[in-house]
Amino acid sequence: MTDATRDIEALIDLMARLPGLGPRSARRAVLHLIKKRGQVMAPLAQAMADVAATARECAVCGNIGTSDLCDICRDERRATGEICVVEDVADLWAMERGHAFKGRYHVLGGTLSALDAVGPEDLRIPRLLDRVRDEGIGEVILALNATVDGQTTAHYIAETLEGTGVAVTSLARGVPIGGELDYLDDGTIQAALRARKTI
Repeated sequence: MTDATRDIEALIDLMARLPGLGPRSARRAVLHLIKKRGQVMAPLAQAMADVAATARECAVCGNIGTSDLCDICRDERRATGEICVVEDVADLWAMERGHAFKGRYHVLGGTLSALDAVGPEDLRIPRLLDRVRDEGIGEVILALNATVDGQTTAHYIAETLEGTGVAVTSLARGVPIGGELDYLDDGTIQAALRARKTI
C-alpha cells in the first residue's frame, strides 16, 4: 500500500466514524471529495480547520458557538424568565429551527442512566439549578426525548424543583401535524389520548 493509498484509507476510516456514515458511505463520500477537491474538498478542509480552532461551549447554557457566550445567551430579548431544557445541542438547534421558543436554553449534555452510571453530577443539572435561582426563572420547560432515560431525567428535574415556586412543564406529546393514526406507534397514540383537549 502506497503512502497516498494509506492517506485515502485513513480518511475513509475517519469519515466512517461520523454518525450516519458506515464504511461504504464513507468510501463514496471520500471518492466524491477527491473528484471535487477544488470545489468541495479544499473549502471543506478549511471550514473544518476554522471550526476546530474557534468552536467552544457556551459557558452559560452549553450551546456551541465561537465565543464564551452563545448568541442566544447574549441576546437580552431572550431573557424571558423561561428556560427550555434539552438533552444535547442537536435538540437545541431543532427547537430553534421552529422559531417558536423565544426564551433561553439549557443543554444537559445527556440523560440520567443507571445502566451507564450517569448521575446528576455528570450532567449540567446542578448548573441548571443555579441558573433557575440566579436568573429569576419562572418556568422550566423540559424538552427531553420520550425515552426511558429522558423521562427519568425529566422526573428527577421536576422533583428537584418542587417547592421552589418555579413552574415545570414539558412539551406535549402525541399526533404530529399531518400525521395519520394508522402510521403512529402505540405509545404515541396513548400519549396523544392522555394529552387530549377541548376544541
